[in-house]
Amino acid sequence: MIGSCLPVILGRKGWIKFEGREGTPGTGKSTLACELAQKTNLKYVNIGEIAKEQELYEGWDDTYQCPVLDEDRVIDELDDVMKDGGNIVDYHSCEFFPERWFDIVFVLRTDNTILYERLENRGYSGKKLEDNIQCEIFQTILEEARDSYKHEIVHELMSNTPEELEDNLEKISTWIQQYSMHSGLVNGQV
Repeated sequence: MIGSCLPVILGRKGWIKFEGREGTPGTGKSTLACELAQKTNLKYVNIGEIAKEQELYEGWDDTYQCPVLDEDRVIDELDDVMKDGGNIVDYHSCEFFPERWFDIVFVLRTDNTILYERLENRGYSGKKLEDNIQCEIFQTILEEARDSYKHEIVHELMSNTPEELEDNLEKISTWIQQYSMHSGLVNGQV
């Protein structure tokens, strides 16, 4: 299984974070994050798109054939947005984000066999494919999330089927609704 992290930020922190391995698609985080943002009226924040639009890179990774994110510039770029709350953040890693940003972090997990097929269908091969599968086998993303944030805000969700995606959407929507009511928030906003 490969993890994919989706932080949800509400209130003073204001994030939901779905997390996954850097460069690792296939767990459903973007689909879930987009649907969740539509359902809850929270803001969808796609770190990859923001980095691309703002050119927040510090180099190129020849091994994985992708740009290397400048994490400090990403944090600088988003800090004001994150202070406002009401965000769902989509990125495949989370350990560099400040803990103060998150109210809850969901790590999506996918069975290795299913993930392997998804990544192959996206053109992954060789070291990139192997590393992503190994990352899930060793629960690297889940452990990174647990090491980076309080254990009580990190939640693991399976994401193998469309039914599990729908179930996750309902679980997280319910959590947002309950959190908002108990915190005196409206639509996740302070």
